Amino acid sequence: MKPTFFLGPLLLSLLLTACGGTDSSSENETTRRPNIILIMADDLGIETLGTYGSASYQTPVLDRLAETGVKFDNAHALPLCTPTRVSLMTGKYNWRNWHSFGILAPEEKTFGHWMTEAGYRTCISGKWQLQSYNPPEFMPEYRGLGQRVEDAGFDEYFLWHDAHTEDKGDRYPDPTINDNGTYLKNTEGKYGPDLYTDYITDFIERNKDEPFFVYYPMALTHGPFQPTPASPEWPERRHDQDGRYFHDMVEYMDKLVGRIEAKVDELGLAEDTMIIFYSDNGSPGHALSKMKDGTTVKGGKGENNLRGTHVPLIVSWPGTTASGHVVDDLVDCNDLLPTIFEAGKVPLPKGEIFDGESVFPQIQGQEGSHRDWLFFHHDPLPGTGKEGRDLQRWAIDKRWKLSEQSGNLYDLMADPEEINPIDISKAGPEAKAAKEKLQKVIDSMGLDYEPWIAPGS
Repeated sequence: MKPTFFLGPLLLSLLLTACGGTDSSSENETTRRPNIILIMADDLGIETLGTYGSASYQTPVLDRLAETGVKFDNAHALPLCTPTRVSLMTGKYNWRNWHSFGILAPEEKTFGHWMTEAGYRTCISGKWQLQSYNPPEFMPEYRGLGQRVEDAGFDEYFLWHDAHTEDKGDRYPDPTINDNGTYLKNTEGKYGPDLYTDYITDFIERNKDEPFFVYYPMALTHGPFQPTPASPEWPERRHDQDGRYFHDMVEYMDKLVGRIEAKVDELGLAEDTMIIFYSDNGSPGHALSKMKDGTTVKGGKGENNLRGTHVPLIVSWPGTTASGHVVDDLVDCNDLLPTIFEAGKVPLPKGEIFDGESVFPQIQGQEGSHRDWLFFHHDPLPGTGKEGRDLQRWAIDKRWKLSEQSGNLYDLMADPEEINPIDISKAGPEAKAAKEKLQKVIDSMGLDYEPWIAPGS
């Protein structure tokens, strides 16, 4: 099967630039390239942060970063974690390199490889879950086929769930953690997210004199829903599980972002450091978040709608970001890699296809230019607890959504839950034009896509 490539006009111009190459030695060596910290929460919809209108949780750190930095109102991810992670780390739509849930193909290059090759000191700390997801009794032919973290391009790693699912251990109390090839033996009574964050702040301390790239795929706020060290139940009942702890987990996640920001400030690196906060998909379905306008939003993780894909995106870089700037451009996970490259003065790697477009101009307060649509290819494939999640592809703009499978067009402003498809035979010219535009987007994307079949299956 030969891949079909879609190149938008901005992407084409980026690739033409890459073909010409960029001589990094021509940079002014006295100008320090920025440090970049990419933090991605796990299962956190846009409705959970105060800056986006939530009244259910106290998130003062992220609210302040949005107020003093740049907030994107129209950022999206895929509805589940692994599809977003694969796309985020490689800069490609899932139809190009998606294999199976919990799998990042071993031959794929990630931003870990590229940032290391560009001279950055690189670190990943938090959650991996990209090598071997299926337990022995479920589709065992997929076991062990993903990418080992030691091959993912980072100088240092400190991770939970880097091995088979049944060996992953806990992510929160008494966690199982691979510290650069050695599993920690002294984690009893400790909290995983504290340790992941401590590793990052230590890495920043050790590498403060040279540009660094940190990727923090957080464990929070994914289930199991357990007490945090800030919960009264923590000392004696840290292994308890109850959906009500989602509240505590959201607020503790905010505190951890604050600890990283505080370390950057302490070292005098604030104006040299871009902090990006993002999320991999919507909140868990049991989470009901009350909003400041009096409405209640139900978490949409796994749903192929706005509740499943609409996520926060906040960027802080004092002295560079436009304070209090709100961006309404549509952005997805593919856009972060070229944005990081542009911010870090890293030339686009030659011979690679990237589907995203940099939003670095918008981060700087410029108007920038960006496509007026997003495309989603979501094929999680069967996995434990994920039966029935078949391939779904759709495209949206700021108002309309078109589903490839059903052919239905929805007006997201009037019908965000996608209950009433538009009868196109009775629709006005605006709806008909939207369907035509979004259909062209879908038609250009990976028509020869075939789900990957594990060797020997």
